[in-house]
Amino acid sequence: MPAFNLFSASTSNVASTTRACRGRRTLLLAEAGLLLASWSATASAEGAKEAAEELSGTISRAAATSDDGEAAPVEVAAAEIGSVDDQLGEIVVTATKRATNLQDTPIAISVIGEQMLEDRRAQSLLDLTDGAVPSLRVATFESRQSALTVGIRGIVPFDANQTARDQGVGVYIDGIYLGRQQGLNAALFDIERIEVLRGPQGTLFGRNTEGGALNIVTRAPTGAFGGRVSGGVGNFGSYNAEAHIDLPAFANLAFKLDGLVQHQGATTKNPLQGEKGWNYYHRVGGRAAARWQPVDGLTVDLSYDRARDENTPFYSQLINFNPNGYNVGSYGGTSGTQLRFNNAPCNVVVAGTLTNPCIAPLSPLVVVSGDRRQKEAEIGVPQQPSVDETQGLTAAIRYALTPDLELRSISGWREVETHQFDNSGGAHRTTFVPNANFSRYSLSELSQRQWSQEFQAVGSVASLDYVLGLYYFTEKVRETAATPTTNRWNSAGTGYTINSPDVLPPISSSNQGWQREDWFVARDSQATAKSYAVFGQATWTPPGLEALHVTAGARYTYDKRDGALTVFNNVAVNFPFRYREGRIDPMVTLAFDAARDLHLYAKYATGFRAGGANSRSQTFSAFGPESVDSFELGAKSEFLDRRVRLNVAAYLMNRKGTQTDFDFVDVRRTLADGSPNPNFNRHYEETANAPGTSKIKGFEADLTVQPIDELQLSASYAYTDINVPPTANPFLPGNPLFQVYTVFTPKHAASGAIDYEVPAGFADANIRLHLDANYAGRQYSFQSEPVRTDSSFIVNGSLALTDITMNDGEAQLRLALWARNLLNETHIYRRSAANSSPVIDSITGIPSYSGVLGDYGNLNAPRTFGVEARISF
Repeated sequence: MPAFNLFSASTSNVASTTRACRGRRTLLLAEAGLLLASWSATASAEGAKEAAEELSGTISRAAATSDDGEAAPVEVAAAEIGSVDDQLGEIVVTATKRATNLQDTPIAISVIGEQMLEDRRAQSLLDLTDGAVPSLRVATFESRQSALTVGIRGIVPFDANQTARDQGVGVYIDGIYLGRQQGLNAALFDIERIEVLRGPQGTLFGRNTEGGALNIVTRAPTGAFGGRVSGGVGNFGSYNAEAHIDLPAFANLAFKLDGLVQHQGATTKNPLQGEKGWNYYHRVGGRAAARWQPVDGLTVDLSYDRARDENTPFYSQLINFNPNGYNVGSYGGTSGTQLRFNNAPCNVVVAGTLTNPCIAPLSPLVVVSGDRRQKEAEIGVPQQPSVDETQGLTAAIRYALTPDLELRSISGWREVETHQFDNSGGAHRTTFVPNANFSRYSLSELSQRQWSQEFQAVGSVASLDYVLGLYYFTEKVRETAATPTTNRWNSAGTGYTINSPDVLPPISSSNQGWQREDWFVARDSQATAKSYAVFGQATWTPPGLEALHVTAGARYTYDKRDGALTVFNNVAVNFPFRYREGRIDPMVTLAFDAARDLHLYAKYATGFRAGGANSRSQTFSAFGPESVDSFELGAKSEFLDRRVRLNVAAYLMNRKGTQTDFDFVDVRRTLADGSPNPNFNRHYEETANAPGTSKIKGFEADLTVQPIDELQLSASYAYTDINVPPTANPFLPGNPLFQVYTVFTPKHAASGAIDYEVPAGFADANIRLHLDANYAGRQYSFQSEPVRTDSSFIVNGSLALTDITMNDGEAQLRLALWARNLLNETHIYRRSAANSSPVIDSITGIPSYSGVLGDYGNLNAPRTFGVEARISF
């Protein structure tokens, strides 16, 4: 069989709208069956091709009137057509709330299908950090696997890992919006496809989609007995096993069961006995789905899923020491703890002036790694796995009221519970002080519960296709956090001890443990959110001008958010916030079918990220929404008898009200009255909406070529240019200008893939080879720092023996070798120079050298590889 990838990484992008032909789905599929029979009986090659093209059109019409969950059989048929006449196959998407051909949909879309997920061995969203879709950026928040930052087209939040802040890219599973960063890295259950919608999706998807949306679609029950089971092992002690079983339908009921386990040992070892290393994970989960079709036209889909993800962060390494060349002191004096340089005490303030500045020496134990990935930490620290537990219930009802109108109800309840344990820094983020504590253990407990309800009417009238809807979303979130230190230096820095997880009262910032009852609570916040929306979108094809399609839509959203900061630095406080905002997001698209295989479009759309409050601030200060206006031109084309597909898009976005974080470290040891400052050397953060307009412009291109039946080549490229004007800091005297840097957005990013499949010559088996290469340029990883990461070039590959016939053709076996980061490339994906320079006291203007150490960073995962077997039946 040909090397056909139904949902190719680079089969993506833009296009014009074609109206969905109407009529009962059953009649259209019956027509398709008759055409297929006719096609099979056609003797001439030309006749076969014509019949296949007619069948493709018939199936497209059926897809246009089918519900989202029934797209799968249509897509399989389309794939068969593509393989028969050596053409690239049709891809069906649901980005417009109806099933449409990707090439006829006026939205910039990349589609990641199950074949691509399998070839790249992408088990969770974190595995997309390599840049499979160049304009989609996925990164860890801090160094944690337990919370992911997702961005598209330069809309990437710096810190949405809070109770009352959102991302700018919405993540949806079967139509249900996921409200928190936490839990996004749970294992993926039997994914049919991931649609990456690029650009604002404020009309049909709503709030928090100013950069775009990830629309994840799972596989629905088929009603026929079948399934697949798989298992494998790899380096770093990894193993995995999955089972996906469809049960026979009875009484118009079909059931499907999914279960999996994914495990990987640490890639950086922890020398402390009994403690986990870094970049470890263990994921387990299950999902049960049911489809009930009691009468013609009515489909009820129910599903429940539950997952548990245990993981540890990536290791934070000291990249350099004292890169700015400050004087390095040594400890001495009568106590042995006085920092001295040139036989004089360092950092003494005389008449408001700092004299004899110097920094602390480096402990002899600490390794300065440069850009070399550490296989084992030099200092052991307590490191428990973070635990993320997610679960959810989805109910989707679709009823074809008439041949031209389908009513839908999509209800979803979801819950996230996270227990964060992040001890990734060791001695790489704090200076050496004799007999002092070090290694910050970032602890957090977060609980989120959400409910959403959406009603849709999807239909057609004369030359008009329309979608109308109502939407409601509510969530309740609470988080408690603490930051104890786990280790303690000896007097010379040549050794250390481990502090007790339990402490005796009184509990203070310097006397706290990491058992929950011994926390010195840094903050405790809670928030509730409610969102209401009404939306509509329609596409008009003027009679007599079938090549022209005009789409217009709008969405009105009203958001309410309330919350309070109830504990700050272990003291009960009451800082409430209140947020109310209503807005309209319009969209207008003009699409033109210049030829059968050439579609052009121009689009204007808006989107926004809801306002909220910053729980890391000292007052839980509120801020308003952030919004974008987007102008986009696109073209989609197929040529050389549909063996080549090229999609391009160019856009300009104006972002207003950018939610900007201002970071502070309080370096005052005493307050004005001489009492100790409880916030000494503590980080806090304030957020405000920047008054200026950021300009984001870019270009995207996606190319897929099938030169011969057995070979498919694909390539994608994204150029993103961002101009953010300097912003005045409203929280400091004089409002000094502050430069904001957009994180995890390279100016240039590209990916390419080779898929080659040929018969093996026995048991109907095929040999399938896949290679992909992914490049991303240097990028910022902290909003307030002009420090960029390394560029990256990641290669993944797999070699599989597929479709091996077993049990007289009733089962097929697949055997595969796989490798991620095949070349074992190493790059720093997150880098900070915050500890490389003195901190200036915002009141006195006196610099503090007490925290100067060097740049620290996190490096990407090393090469992983393994073998896997799968039986399908």
